[in-house]
Amino acid sequence: MARQPYATPEQLAAWTGQPAPADAERLLARAGEDIDSALLTAIYRVDEDGDPLDPEVRTALANATCAQVEFQLAAGDDGTGAGGQWDSVSIGPVSLSGRSSRTAAAGVELAPRADRALRRAGLTPGRVIGW
Repeated sequence: MARQPYATPEQLAAWTGQPAPADAERLLARAGEDIDSALLTAIYRVDEDGDPLDPEVRTALANATCAQVEFQLAAGDDGTGAGGQWDSVSIGPVSLSGRSSRTAAAGVELAPRADRALRRAGLTPGRVIGW
């Protein structure tokens, strides 16, 4: 069997207080990839499918994934990572535009709430928990 997604559309709806978007499963899968990238060196117990065994870790990963989707939607990102990559600023007769240069750890712009959920659970990269 394959690893289960970190969060469900129902969990996303509960997190945001809004109905889950029609493409919630795709958004959650993409956000889960971002969470995986942020945790490349995190160590926690998993079952044979790679799903976390500790309920607190499962909850933290679900919360972080939902926070990542919420953040991306607020930034106008459809899960592709392209949201917010271009600038356009106008002030009176002055107009500036062009590609913004944003960098992020592990190649991912992690939502602040997602980062906090992972840190509270002790899932910062390289930290061993629950052994």
